[in-house]
Amino acid sequence: MAACTVYSTQSLSTNCSISTPSKTQLSFHQKQVVFYTTSRRNSKRGINSARSYVITCAASDQQTVVIGLAADSGCGKSTFMRRLTSVFGGAAEPPKGGNPDSNTLISDTTTVICLDDYHSLDRTGRKEKGVTALDPRANDFDLMYEQVKAIKDGIAVQKPIYNHVTGLLDPPELIKPPKILVIEGLHPMFDSRVRDLLDFSIYLDISNEVKFAWKIQRDMAERGHSLESIKASIEARKPDFEAYIDPQKQYADAVIEVLPTQLIPDDNEGKILRVRLIQKEGVNFFSPVYLFDEGSTISWIPCGRKLTCSYPGIKFSYGPDTYYGNEVSIVEMDGQFDRLDELIYVESHLSNLSTKFYGEVTQQMLKHADFPGSNNGTGLFQTIVGLKIRDLYEQIVATRAETPVAAKA
Repeated sequence: MAACTVYSTQSLSTNCSISTPSKTQLSFHQKQVVFYTTSRRNSKRGINSARSYVITCAASDQQTVVIGLAADSGCGKSTFMRRLTSVFGGAAEPPKGGNPDSNTLISDTTTVICLDDYHSLDRTGRKEKGVTALDPRANDFDLMYEQVKAIKDGIAVQKPIYNHVTGLLDPPELIKPPKILVIEGLHPMFDSRVRDLLDFSIYLDISNEVKFAWKIQRDMAERGHSLESIKASIEARKPDFEAYIDPQKQYADAVIEVLPTQLIPDDNEGKILRVRLIQKEGVNFFSPVYLFDEGSTISWIPCGRKLTCSYPGIKFSYGPDTYYGNEVSIVEMDGQFDRLDELIYVESHLSNLSTKFYGEVTQQMLKHADFPGSNNGTGLFQTIVGLKIRDLYEQIVATRAETPVAAKA
């Protein structure tokens, strides 16, 4: 299937080269590129003006699939990305030979870019203007849209880098179109133009109680922040989070919601979690996971001979619901696993998992047993969503291969 897209050269990297590949060169990321210039005479001023364009043509069945992952800072995006890239195979690593402080991760199939790289203000600039990184005024959504669209259409871009160590905007890095592009950060679904480019979207919705515990663990242990500074940061971000980040979950195709347990009355420790996988119905190439009987309302306590459960136990539930006016299916897990090898018992009662073989969910969980959340619903549902994204990608590729030749402008 052939597709053509017209760009003005102003929207592309200035390092673009002019090339006309042969048919044998038109593989996944390579396209025929033709530059042309239009001229017109301005009758009032008596001068000629010219504008350059780029026409790119390629097989659109090889177009990059774009996944969006939204969450606040410290809500598990990095762990989810590691689980997702593992499903596709190959370790995700920073670009070789590039900026050691790059936020980008590249594997055999996927490229993950952090949307913090589209901050238009550095740390000092935000402080001077009195805005947080969550505020849209601190981000360049025009550039974000242009570059995500270009990558989706098979065009390499020079993406900026936001340096989290120095707080400065570093020189850009070259990003080549992968099979799957994951854009993760604060705003993947904020701008409607970017949102329309997404083939699938996920929102990690962490309750305030759980978020506070996670942020303390990360920022104190890994970044050396004090407890007082963490509390102040959370309070300062809260108004902007509620205004600009949290509303994005209404657009997500899947939401992983993390809440305090209901198995322990008045629990204040936050060690046991209740996690809900909220799956939108009617999404192309996505069939929601269900427990026992699709469309029914189920409550299940699996503890017993086949699943070891220490206090307070484990409880699953499933059923249809509505979420921001959308029909959804929700699978919920409250509690944590004592033995991950026994997860196969739970896996055998879940359907529409999009696994390649019996026990693949359990295998993935055991493979990353040291990841945060591997003993509860966060790790389980992140793994399941990763498998569903792999299935979605394979369906999209297969559908494009069957679609007759078309063109877009």
